Amino acid sequence: MPADQHHRIVIVGGGTAGITVAARLARKLRRPEIAIIEPSSQHYYQPLWTLVGAGVFPREVSERNEADFIPERSTWIQDAVTEFRPEENVVLTRDGRSIGYDYLVVAPGIQVDWDAVEGLKDSVGSQGICSNYDYRTVEYTWECLRNFQGGTALFTNPGTPVKCGGAPQKIMYLADDHFRKAGVREGSRVVFASAIGAIFAVERYARTLEGVIARKGIETLYGHDLIAVRPGSREAVFRRPATGEEVTISYEMIHVTPPMSAPDFVKRSPLADAAGWVDVDRHTLRHTRFANIFSLGDASNLPTSKTGAAIRKQAPVVTRNLLAALKGEPLAARYDGYTSCPLVTGYGRLVLAEFDYDKNPRETFPFDQSKERRSMYLLKKYGLPAFYWNSMLRGRG
Repeated sequence: MPADQHHRIVIVGGGTAGITVAARLARKLRRPEIAIIEPSSQHYYQPLWTLVGAGVFPREVSERNEADFIPERSTWIQDAVTEFRPEENVVLTRDGRSIGYDYLVVAPGIQVDWDAVEGLKDSVGSQGICSNYDYRTVEYTWECLRNFQGGTALFTNPGTPVKCGGAPQKIMYLADDHFRKAGVREGSRVVFASAIGAIFAVERYARTLEGVIARKGIETLYGHDLIAVRPGSREAVFRRPATGEEVTISYEMIHVTPPMSAPDFVKRSPLADAAGWVDVDRHTLRHTRFANIFSLGDASNLPTSKTGAAIRKQAPVVTRNLLAALKGEPLAARYDGYTSCPLVTGYGRLVLAEFDYDKNPRETFPFDQSKERRSMYLLKKYGLPAFYWNSMLRGRG
C-alpha cells in the first residue's frame, strides 16, 4: 500500500529507549530524517516511582513534557502504531495513517495487564489495593503505608517479566522501615508473595537480600502467583503453579505488581517471537528476519532485565549498528546483556546490582556493590534522575 508519508528512520515509541536512540542518531546524522511515533504528551522517569510510593517525592518530580525531549530536526508524530507491515516497510496508526520507512526501530515499551488479575483493574488505587506501576496510582501507595495500623501488608510479584524486576520488593523494604518508624510493625506481618522461586536471579546479590529479609522478619511465599483480589473482604487469591492449588490470604493493604507482556499490537505482528516479544539478535539487536528493523528496551525479547540501565547500554549498539546498516557495512557493535537493578533496601540504603547475560557481576564502582550503602541510595535519589533527564535523553552518556 502507498504510504501517506515516508521517513528514512521511523522510531516506534517515545519512552526511554525511543528517545535515547533518536537523540543519538540526531547527533550523528547530518540529515536525520527521523520520525518518532508516540501518543503521550508526557514523559515519565518511572524508576523514581518506588520513592514516590514511599513518600520521598511527590509524583510530579517524575514527569516532564514529551515535546522537550524530541530531538531537533526530528518529526514527532503524536499517534499510536496499531499494525506493522514489514514486507511493505510500513506501519499503520490509530488515526488511520500509513507511515513508510527505510529503517525501523521498535521501542514501544511493555504493556501492563491490569485485567490479568481478577478484580484488580477496577479496584487498584482504592480499598487498600495499591501499585507503584502507574502514575495515577503511585501516590496511593504512600497513603496505604501512612494509614497502615497493623495486620498483614502483602506485596506481590508475578511470573511474567516486569519493568525493573527488583521493584516489587523495593517498596516492601521501604514499607517495613516506615511501619517501624510509625510504631505499627510489631505484631504485624509483611509478606512477599512471588510467583518465581527466589528473591533475585544473581546469587551475589540474592545473599544480601536474603539477609535483609531475615533482619526485617519478612515472610516469603515463593511459587505464589496472584490471580484475584477481593476488595470487599480484603482477600488475595494466589495459584501455586507447581500444584494448581489456590491459596487465599487476608490483608489490610496489598501492593500489587501486575502481570506484564509485550504490547498487543506487537504480539499479533510478524515481528513477534512465540512469546509475543520483538524477535531480535541478542547481540546486534537487529531483527532476526527483517534486516532493516532493530528493537531494544522492554518490548524486545532480549533475555535480560527490563530496565532503563539496560537501555543505556542497548541504545549505543542500536545506533552504531543502524548507522553501519545505512552504509552497507557489517554490524560491529555488540550488546552483552548488561543491566542494573538499584535495589533499595530501606530509607538510605541500596544495593546496586549490575550484571550481564550470564549473571556475571558487571560493577561500576571499586567497592563491593552487593553491600547496602547510603552512597548508592543517594545516587538513585539524586544522581540517576539528573543523568536521565540531562544526559541520557539528550544522546549523551
